[in-house]
Amino acid sequence: MSTLAPRVVVVTRPSELDEFLAVHATRGQAAFFLERRGQSLARMEQHDVRLKEAVAQTRRAIPDDWSHVHVLRADLDRFLFTPRDIVVAIGQDGLVANLAKYLSGQPVIGVTPSPDLSEGVLTATPVAALAALLPRVAAGDMDTQHRAMVEARLDDGQSLTALNELFLGHRSHQSARYIVNYDGHEEAQSSSGVIVSTGTGLTGWARSILTATRCEAQVRPDECRALFFTREPWPSATTGCDLVFGDVAPDTALSLTSRMNEGGVIFADGIEQDYLRFDWGVSATVSVSERALNLVRAA
Repeated sequence: MSTLAPRVVVVTRPSELDEFLAVHATRGQAAFFLERRGQSLARMEQHDVRLKEAVAQTRRAIPDDWSHVHVLRADLDRFLFTPRDIVVAIGQDGLVANLAKYLSGQPVIGVTPSPDLSEGVLTATPVAALAALLPRVAAGDMDTQHRAMVEARLDDGQSLTALNELFLGHRSHQSARYIVNYDGHEEAQSSSGVIVSTGTGLTGWARSILTATRCEAQVRPDECRALFFTREPWPSATTGCDLVFGDVAPDTALSLTSRMNEGGVIFADGIEQDYLRFDWGVSATVSVSERALNLVRAA
C-alpha cells in the first residue's frame, strides 16, 4: 500500500450561468437578453452559488495533509489520474458518467449541489458528509457499488468505454447502414443507430427508448450484462428488423460492421466530441467491460 497521502480530484463542469455568460459576454447583456423574454438570471444565479459553495465545502472537508486538484469536465481527456486518487464529482449524474471512462478503479463520490437538477442516482452524497467520509474511503472502510460498464472495441484495437450507453451510428443520428451479428445471426440494417445500455444507463437515454417502444427490461447496475436497442430500424428489400433488441453478456456476442462511407461514429455517454470513427468496413465488437465504476455510497 502506498505511503503517500491520498489526492482528492474534484471534478465539475461549468454552471448554467457560466455557460450562458460565455455566450453573452457580460452579466448585463445576459440579463438584458432574458428580460426581453420575460425571464431572469435568478434561477441560474442560485444554482451557480450552490455549485461554488459545494466546491468550497469540499475543499474544507479535505484533510490538511492531503493534496487536491480541481478538474473541469472538458479537461478530463488530458488529465492523468493516479491510483491513490479519490474522485469527488460535484454536479449532475451525467458528470459521473462522463468521467467514468477515464478511471481505472479509483473510488468516486458523487455530490449534487442542486437536488432539483439531478435525480441523484450517481450523486447521492450530501456535501456535508465528505469530512467524515473521505478518511474512511482512504482507509478502504466504505460501502462501494461496482457499476458495470460497456465497451466497444474496433478491429484495429481502438476502444471506447461507457458507464451509461454507447451509440453506434451516423453522427447526424439519421440513417446509419451496417451489418449486425448477434448470437450467431446476421442482418443488414438501416436505422437511426444502435444504443447499448448498462443497468446504470437504463435510467437515462435507454429509458426514453423503452418508454417510446413500451418495452420492459431490468438490468441491475452491478450486473455483468447490457442491452442493445436499434433505433427506428427501416425494413426494406435489403435491410431487416429482426435483430433489434437483446442481451449483451459474456456468452452473447454483438458486433457491427459499418456500411457508411462517411460520418459513422461510436461515442459514449452522450459525449459526441469524443468518438471513434466507424466508416465503411470497420467492425466493432461490443461487450461488458472488465472495468467498472467504483461508486462510494454514503452510509
